[in-house]
Amino acid sequence: MRLRPALLVVTTTAALCLEACATKRPGEVSPAVQDVVATVDVDHFWEAYDAVRATTDPAEQLARFQALYIDRGTPGLHSFMRARHYTAQGYVDAIRDYPRFWDSVRPLTTRAREAVSRVEPTLKRFRALYPALGPAEVYFAVGALKSSGTALDGRVLVGAELATGDEGVDVSELPPKLRDGLGTFFKSRPHQGMDLLIAHEAVHTRQKPPADVLVDWVVYEGVADFVAEQVTGRLPPLAYVTYGPQHDAELRERFREAQDATDTFAPWLWAGADNAFGVADVGYYVGYAVARAYHAKAPDKRAALRRMIELDYADTAAVKTFVRESGYLP
Repeated sequence: MRLRPALLVVTTTAALCLEACATKRPGEVSPAVQDVVATVDVDHFWEAYDAVRATTDPAEQLARFQALYIDRGTPGLHSFMRARHYTAQGYVDAIRDYPRFWDSVRPLTTRAREAVSRVEPTLKRFRALYPALGPAEVYFAVGALKSSGTALDGRVLVGAELATGDEGVDVSELPPKLRDGLGTFFKSRPHQGMDLLIAHEAVHTRQKPPADVLVDWVVYEGVADFVAEQVTGRLPPLAYVTYGPQHDAELRERFREAQDATDTFAPWLWAGADNAFGVADVGYYVGYAVARAYHAKAPDKRAALRRMIELDYADTAAVKTFVRESGYLP
């Protein structure tokens, strides 16, 4: 463990004192802000991976993975598993089924430790815009190909097997839809944008969870993109970022008609590029455009940022009021 001002970095098993280290003891003076950043789960994963690959017995594979990865996991890994419904069996199945993927991504996951140096300045810039951010917890773990990043339990959770990747990752063994989606994703060189990913997910740690209504989720995600842009000065190099401005008028009209959807969020969110737009996640652009329009009109930019982060996303009426005040929709 290396303790630096305002940053607790966890890189070894011996340093797994996260909850104790973050808890004020009687008589102690708490620092103004002390962030926790952990990469130890990445190391544990590869130990478990090697152990699984060393036997062909299914029960032994499962037991080894459970003991070497999950049982030694940080609070962040356990949050990540709940967020994406990961199980020990799901991990073992992925290890068995996609050996070329894992062999190609293994050396790239060292970028998780390299990214630690980018966390503190990113959070510092975030707090300059939004002081209420407070202490943050950022965990790098290895998932089973479902998420490069998410947030749960107030923690930023980074899936290193995806977030550290580039065009050199071998996706040839993956099922067709996953192969196409991740192939496109890795070509965007996500490892170069880990500070952007962390900023985006840090927004989610301070947002209220949305109701299951399309407009709530679109604004929730778009606000995270907008705030992350304010923090880092850029947007992710993904197709919807380019497609959105080029088709803005059409997207406005079609979203106005679709915004109350509850049964499915396709094609706006999380449905891949096989849709009428030919681009995945255009809802992120629409939500971003709403946030940008609201921010542009607001005389007090800091107050505008605070409102969009602290908006009650479970209150669809409140979200629609925010959208209306932005002036974005016709």
